[in-house]
Amino acid sequence: MRGTYLVAALTAMLLVPLLAAPAAAQDEAPRTPWGAPDLQGVWDFRTITPLQRPEELGDQEFLTEEEAASREQAAVARDIELWEADARRTEAGGSVGAYNNFWMDRGTNVIETRRTSLIIDPPNGRMPPLSDAGQQRADARRVRRAEHPADSWLDRSSFDRCILGFNQGPPMTPGGYNQNMQLFQTEDHVVVLNEMVHDSRIIPLDGRTRPGIDSWTGESRAHWEGDTLVVETVDFSAKHSWRGTSPDRHLIERFTRVDADTLLYEFTVTDPGTWTAPWTAQVPMRLNELPLFEYACHEGNYSLEGILSGTRADERKAAAAAQQESR
Repeated sequence: MRGTYLVAALTAMLLVPLLAAPAAAQDEAPRTPWGAPDLQGVWDFRTITPLQRPEELGDQEFLTEEEAASREQAAVARDIELWEADARRTEAGGSVGAYNNFWMDRGTNVIETRRTSLIIDPPNGRMPPLSDAGQQRADARRVRRAEHPADSWLDRSSFDRCILGFNQGPPMTPGGYNQNMQLFQTEDHVVVLNEMVHDSRIIPLDGRTRPGIDSWTGESRAHWEGDTLVVETVDFSAKHSWRGTSPDRHLIERFTRVDADTLLYEFTVTDPGTWTAPWTAQVPMRLNELPLFEYACHEGNYSLEGILSGTRADERKAAAAAQQESR
């Protein structure tokens, strides 16, 4: 019985966006009382379309209708299989049951264009090659993480530390869960509130100069180009590296209300210190009528304490084993 209800629910989730799309496309994009395009609302950016085109697809830019349907059906089937799997008791030294599929919210739909990647430039749908400096940093990070995974909290990512969400960026990209963003507007500011980790970017529209202070999400300024909100962000903190980027990256984000139910989010990342060329992606977002709830994780959370204490326990165990071998 449980499986029957789940199949019905997931099938409905799969069909609703497809059925709603033609009607939504007929709607006029709304405007604010002061005449600007109204971008406000809670926007859902879940999708099973990957950021980068899978290499096996080569130059295939779009999926056929049959290929898209097959991928969506496979996503639904996977959720059903994991939902109906037998419960497993936790065991010492094994999985503690965190982040099983109950917590995931990946979505079950490809984007409506059926593009094979969110990246639209370069044409191969993949990030450009790393620059020499970018490759050197990537190699150094890999060695550091292997040798010093948790010497202190500073060795853990901003995600583990619940300072920034892993899909928050900026730029925002789909991830495993909490894939909502709420946008607010006044005549001279916009606010981008990410569900994870309940972080707000307050962005002036009045052309004021930047203070030149680095911050976790950079310093943003916005302006209108026709009906598109353009946000330019620089001055990123070196403490947070989005996908291995350098603090000198330059980010352009574009928000366009395509219709009443769709916000097209496009971003371009320019970072010669990481990649050999700029690259651009598009993430269509769907209007979510439900409110955001506050994300529970916070800096100094108990999981971080567990990571550090577990690492200390591993170190003691390794030291004891080494001492035993030396006898």
